[in-house]
Amino acid sequence: MHLTLEFGGGLELLLENSTKVHKVEITTSKDGQGKVTTPKEGQDKVTMKSLLSWVKDNLIKERPEMFVKGDSVRPGVLVLVNDCDWELCGGLDAELEEKDVVVFISTLHGG
Repeated sequence: MHLTLEFGGGLELLLENSTKVHKVEITTSKDGQGKVTTPKEGQDKVTMKSLLSWVKDNLIKERPEMFVKGDSVRPGVLVLVNDCDWELCGGLDAELEEKDVVVFISTLHGG
């Protein structure tokens, strides 16, 4: 599954090279773990919960606690799926589809 992930409001600073936009290909495995892995044939759907775990393990290079808290994003991180608040899409259980755009924006930043 091809997804576009965008990071803003300072979250991009947690990623390698502070890159704001990432085009990724991910899927879930059928191993019952619900973890997002490299593509394999016959996978389960990718949920926001598994995507967050994948982002933490594969994209976040420093201070992951500034992005995630437990299984979810930390308070103050706005998450949009195709320009819609992720809570309206199902939150952690929201199922992602091919070519979805997921945006993470920190609303807590200095000034």
